[in-house]
Amino acid sequence: MVPSRDRALRLRSLWQCWFLALLFHTDLGLMPLFHGLPVEIQSHVAPRAVELIFRAMLVYGLVPLAAVILMTYAETSAEPEQRWFWWRRSHLWLSLLYTFTNAGHLVVDMVIPDSRADQVILMAVMMAIGLLINREALLWCRDRSNPNALPLPL
Repeated sequence: MVPSRDRALRLRSLWQCWFLALLFHTDLGLMPLFHGLPVEIQSHVAPRAVELIFRAMLVYGLVPLAAVILMTYAETSAEPEQRWFWWRRSHLWLSLLYTFTNAGHLVVDMVIPDSRADQVILMAVMMAIGLLINREALLWCRDRSNPNALPLPL
């Protein structure tokens, strides 16, 4: 059985990879600008809604960063089993929410007529990383909720 601290390390590493893939997704989306090509996709978003989209994306990007920080504190606190169980459970739901949003984004990327294959592939990679995060989050949550689990050395 993998110790819980190792699961948290796996989760932090997976979230960091996911976040780097998110940044790379954005970077790849902007690459045509460097070759004098347009990056605009056919969109019918009202100009006043664009600011709301930017704010939502800011929150969407900051939440995984906060998750990594909370995981670090959860696994290095004096009593991680009792004090941080709420976070392990919340993290599982958070990871499922992000997988759901990634799945939606992947579908949208696949059906947009002018989407690029590199963007679809990168979203599929992000989806795979997200599924690994879901698996590890579930196992991390179960590790601490099991009364027969071995205590962690301090």
